[in-house]
Amino acid sequence: MIIARLVFSVLCLVLLGCSDQKAKDLFETAAFEENQGNLPHAKQLYQELVNLYPSTKVAEIARARLADLDSRK
Repeated sequence: MIIARLVFSVLCLVLLGCSDQKAKDLFETAAFEENQGNLPHAKQLYQELVNLYPSTKVAEIARARLADLDSRK
């Protein structure tokens, strides 16, 4: 289930495109950490992405990932 969510997130990222390469790189690192089971670090990276690049499409996906991770507590 987690892998399906990550694949969906990465697909969204690719389809939406991202004008800011740093935001995209940060998202990919966060998704990798999430996939590895390092949820605290993944959440930290997703939040950093939202804070640094709030108006990007990838930040929208990061917000959704944060909401999903928070709902699994």
